[in-house]
Amino acid sequence: MTRAAPLVAALAAEHAAIYAYGPVGAGLGEDGDADAAREAEAVHRQRRDALVVLLDQRGVDPPPAEPAYELPFPVTGGTSARRLAVLVEERVGVVWRAALADVTRADREVVLEALVDSAVRATRWRVAAGVEPATVPFPGAPD
Repeated sequence: MTRAAPLVAALAAEHAAIYAYGPVGAGLGEDGDADAAREAEAVHRQRRDALVVLLDQRGVDPPPAEPAYELPFPVTGGTSARRLAVLVEERVGVVWRAALADVTRADREVVLEALVDSAVRATRWRVAAGVEPATVPFPGAPD
């Protein structure tokens, strides 16, 4: 595995998260959590853009987003939108956590910040969705 492979995987996860927040936002409509969904999408876009620049600077061709991603279930309203937001943040967290072991020391801070951010956001979405427990002992740990 090259040193860039974990960052390429993280970029793919960020692409998928951005895509998923479209249906999340649509499912929430004008719900009070719609602002949180827009903010989350913006953070994922910023993180994606930073990864594209970082990979390009290292001579790695950043992979583009897929034209579409398969959602794990239909988003039909606020309840399913919140469930999807939880899942998105958990899945992004898994990728960022996996990257911790395989990145350079210089990249570790970026990776850790992304992991913590996804864990905090997942907790907020669990609270909004009424999922208990709202926190998990090891964010990003695969089930």
